[in-house]
Amino acid sequence: MALSTVYDSLRYEPAQAVLPLLNARDPQRVVAWRHGVAVSAAQFLVHVAEVAALLPEAPAAVNLCEDRYAFLVAFCAIACRGQANLLPPSRAPQAVEEVMAAHPGSYALGELALSPAPHGYRKLPALDACPGAPPATVPEIPAEQPVAIGYTSGSTGTPRANAKSWRNLRASSAGTLAMLGSVAGERFNVVATVPPQHIYGIEMSVLLPLLGDVGVHAGRPFFPADVAAALAEVPAPRVLVTTPVHLRALVAAGTPLPPLAAMLSATAPMPPELAQAAEQAFGAPLLEVFGSTETCAFASRRVVADADWALFDGVHLHPQPDGTLVDAPQLDAPVLLADIVSLHAAGRRFRLCGRNTDLLEIAGKRASLGDLTRRLLAIPGVEDGIVFQLDEADAAGVRRIAALAVAPALDEAAILEALRRAIDPVFLPRPLRRVPALPRNDTGKLPRLALLALLG
Repeated sequence: MALSTVYDSLRYEPAQAVLPLLNARDPQRVVAWRHGVAVSAAQFLVHVAEVAALLPEAPAAVNLCEDRYAFLVAFCAIACRGQANLLPPSRAPQAVEEVMAAHPGSYALGELALSPAPHGYRKLPALDACPGAPPATVPEIPAEQPVAIGYTSGSTGTPRANAKSWRNLRASSAGTLAMLGSVAGERFNVVATVPPQHIYGIEMSVLLPLLGDVGVHAGRPFFPADVAAALAEVPAPRVLVTTPVHLRALVAAGTPLPPLAAMLSATAPMPPELAQAAEQAFGAPLLEVFGSTETCAFASRRVVADADWALFDGVHLHPQPDGTLVDAPQLDAPVLLADIVSLHAAGRRFRLCGRNTDLLEIAGKRASLGDLTRRLLAIPGVEDGIVFQLDEADAAGVRRIAALAVAPALDEAAILEALRRAIDPVFLPRPLRRVPALPRNDTGKLPRLALLALLG
């Protein structure tokens, strides 16, 4: 089936009660690559049926699988039992317990023998090749059934839950398949450095192999040599799904990678200089996607060529005084984001101007936290850093600005002096703390509570 037909079948699906779990027109198409071996759609459906038969009656389950293929099987088995996949903001035991407490009767599922394990933890059986016959038909899921409940990262406060129905997720895949298909073709293979528990990981390494002609590598490589090895285990065309943090490490390491059709980044702004360095190092276009846990991805751009973002088909933005209202096929109702945008090209492209929570006004002067962070990172010797605003106001009613910097060869006074030459003194961060590392989570985001704890 042509890529445009696949796209339209997802984007313009007529309203119906149930929707198929998997694009399995060809039972032998490759869904995943595991330990260097291809896993067919037929074999995958056998595994899903086996795991689904073992699951208890419950409203939801925390999917803790680390192996991406195990996660994919568990995700579908949970959905086939009419349950929702709970996706905590992190795999930390406390975060898992908090999410389970918010969903009474839920259990946890994973492929590893955890100790300690969450209450009600169930271990998946070994997902080995087996002679079992696949189901006669592909399972169907009620279109409006919540199949995933994702949580925001906590970078702006307490993580918030966002439920996604099977129809929501299928519709969101239309835009990502069209975007990647334009550079990688109708059939490609994905290696991802991001966890499948995050909505970005769900979209780019779980939904794509389910709904497109895409195979996904089962691992989650971290170090540059591991990324290169994982890419070598899948055939071309290859797409690397990653983040600015991981990409910066790849570029710095100088490790050669197998030929890529494209690189994809999200979860944090992509510095143009890093995008340029990555394209030069690896000889492939770098695409950045724009979205959120609330909306899923709805726009993209090639950073080295475009300052503006191109909206996916069917998406419309409506600027508001306090942000932007997003209307998209994957949303049941428009969602208000804190991002401030300006629209161009008859509303089909936009430029990001900042976030309403990002904009600062002190003593009649204005700045943005994003720009202040960019200037901190531009200081020679600063390897990582963040500028953010504190919650408490001082005696004058002003909320102070703080910063954390990873700069082994600099002291705090030197960093402040360099910032003084780059920004208005009213926006100098005080306190500024030099730290060994920033508390980034699995996708490179910085939970606010962890930042505040580092300030002491």
